[in-house]
Amino acid sequence: MKPSNGLHVSKIVAASIAVVAMTAMTACSSESAGDTSDSSSSSSSADLPAGAFPGIAATGTPVKIGFINNENGQAVSQPENREAAEAAAKYANEQLGGIGGRPVELVICKQQEEPVSARDCANQMVEAKVSAVVLPSSGLGQIIAPIITSAGIPYVAALGGSAVETTGDGAYMWTAGSNTSQAMAQYAGEKGMKNVVAYTIDLPAATGSLEQIGVPAFAANGANLKIIPIPFGTPDATPQVNAGLDSNPDGIVVYGESTICTSILKALNTLGSTTETMAVQSCANADVVDAVGAAMEGTKIIGSADTVSNSPESVLYREVMKKYSPNTPVEGYAVTGYQGMLGLIRATKSVTGTDTSPAALDTAIRSAKDVPLPAGAGLTFTCDGQAIAGFKAVCGNGLIVLTMKDGVQTDPTTVIIK
Repeated sequence: MKPSNGLHVSKIVAASIAVVAMTAMTACSSESAGDTSDSSSSSSSADLPAGAFPGIAATGTPVKIGFINNENGQAVSQPENREAAEAAAKYANEQLGGIGGRPVELVICKQQEEPVSARDCANQMVEAKVSAVVLPSSGLGQIIAPIITSAGIPYVAALGGSAVETTGDGAYMWTAGSNTSQAMAQYAGEKGMKNVVAYTIDLPAATGSLEQIGVPAFAANGANLKIIPIPFGTPDATPQVNAGLDSNPDGIVVYGESTICTSILKALNTLGSTTETMAVQSCANADVVDAVGAAMEGTKIIGSADTVSNSPESVLYREVMKKYSPNTPVEGYAVTGYQGMLGLIRATKSVTGTDTSPAALDTAIRSAKDVPLPAGAGLTFTCDGQAIAGFKAVCGNGLIVLTMKDGVQTDPTTVIIK
C-alpha cells in the first residue's frame, strides 16, 4: 500500500471471528479444501489466496538461508518465532518451489538477547555463506545487521528496532512494525489524547525506540508521552503503574514481551484503570490472555499481522501453521517468524536458474513491487526506500489494529503511517 497524506483506517472484515485464545486457531469454514496432501485445511479454497497450495516441490541443491532467533535467554525467549519460520520454509519447499526452484535449507542460530551471542550468531551466518539472513525481531539488530550486510548478505525481518535496520544498506524490513509507537501516536491523535503513559520493558531497544520515535511522534499528534521503564521479571508492576496513573493519562501504552505485558495489565486491573490501552502484538499471546482475563477487554493490539480474521492471508497463516507446526500458538508473536521467512520467499520470486547468491537475492528484493505481506490483511511491501520518509530500509507503511473482545483479537483495521 502506498503512503497516504494522513491516518487511514479501513475495515478489513465485516464481523469479528470468535476463536479460542488458548488453542491453535481453526479454519473459518467447514468446507473441505481438498486433498490434505495439498492442505490440512478445513477452510474452503475460496478463503485462501489464489494458488496458495499449487504443490510445486523444490528440487536440487538447497539454498542456505540463515535464521537468527532470540531464544533461551534470561530476558526474552521466543521459540515460537523459529517454529513459525520453519513452517513457512517447509510450506515454501513443498508448495511454492522454494527459492528459484531449489529447497530452502535453514541455518538456525539461537542468540540470548545479549551482545556476545548475537555477534556470534551473525558471524556464524557469514561463515556458513548463507544467501540471506532472516530475523523475526531483536533488540540487538544494531550488532547483528552490520556484520551481515557488510558481508554482502541481505538482512531481512518482519520489523526492526534500530537505526541500522531501518535505514541501512542491505537491510529490508517488510513492515512498519519498527514504527509501532508512531502508529499508536496517530491513533492517540485521532482520539484526541493529550497525555499518554507508556509502560515498557526496561531494555535499550524498547526504551530507545519509544524515546527516539515515540516521543516526537506523539508530540506531532498533540500528545505528551511519559515513559516508565519496568525491569524484566518484575512480578508485580503495581508501584510503577500507579506512578503513571497519578498523571491522569488519556491513554496508556504497554510495550514489552509477554511476561511484562501480564505484569502491567494485571496492575492496571488491580488499580481499577479504565483508561484506553494500546499494546504490542506480544501482549496478545495466549499466556497473557489466560493470566489477565477480562481485564484485557477493549485493549487495542497494534502490530504487523492479522492472525484472526477470514481475510485470505490470515486464513493461509493458520492453515500453514496447522499443517507444518500444529503445536505452536498462533495468536502472539510467532507470526513475525512466518512473515519474515515467507516475505523473503515472495520477495525473491523472480529468482530463477542456478544463481541464488546473496547478490541475486538482493537484486530480486529491491526489484519486487507490491509484494503481499504474509498475514498482512491486504497490506503489501516494496523495498524501494520510499515507504516511510527517513526509513529507507522499511518496505511497508502499514500496521494492523485489533481489539480484544472476550479474550480474543477481533475487528482488524489497518493504519497507514504518515
